[in-house]
Amino acid sequence: MVGTAAVLAAMELMAINGTVNTENESFSGDVKWHARDKKYIIEKGKITKEYALADVISLDIPKPQGYDVAVGKVEQGQGSSAIGILAKIVADYKMLYWDKPAGRYLAMAYLSTGNAQKALESCETIISGDKSAAYSGDLAFAYWQALLKLGKNEQLERLVKKAATSGNRQSSAAALVMRGDIIVSTANDAPDKLREALRDGYLRVVLMYQDAECVRERADAMVKAATCFDKLGQSARAENLRAQAKAL
Repeated sequence: MVGTAAVLAAMELMAINGTVNTENESFSGDVKWHARDKKYIIEKGKITKEYALADVISLDIPKPQGYDVAVGKVEQGQGSSAIGILAKIVADYKMLYWDKPAGRYLAMAYLSTGNAQKALESCETIISGDKSAAYSGDLAFAYWQALLKLGKNEQLERLVKKAATSGNRQSSAAALVMRGDIIVSTANDAPDKLREALRDGYLRVVLMYQDAECVRERADAMVKAATCFDKLGQSARAENLRAQAKAL
């Protein structure tokens, strides 16, 4: 237990060079997250500053080494080989911005190996430090996928509803994609259910969320809508959507 506590303490105080932005100032230096007090501590030479989590608008942190390669492996269907580096990034960058995008792909990597429980646990480690990550931002959709796989539908429905009403365009788009996924998960390829997933989920994203911040969600909706159209015997519409998704 002592060894574990020492490791956790070291992780908590790990410093990453970056910039903390508040409403009134930006300050650059070695940024550390202090979990107990929920604050950032930044050191630059002999100057040390502290910022409460609630006062921080954004963090500018350089991309972690190995992140792009690991993401590429997940997207190419080689998720199992990316788990190690993504897990390390999540641990090293706890509450230092990159834990959430890395956490998204870590969960996707676990899901690709059929380990939904591990995907869920990896997400919840991050959410423990930032509750909003469960319904908004990079991590949310992967977390929802894990909940869906594990049949935690009541919890999933609450989070999707919260995302849809959050006022954040990206979160709202992701919520609609997940709405389609929820319908498809129990559809058994029934045509009426597939059309419902298209109408209430995927096609709403394709038509209503054409802004730049929703490109990822729109492409995902197009690919999933294409699968529905294939099952409905509308292959031309399916191929058109796949071509559009590739062009985004």
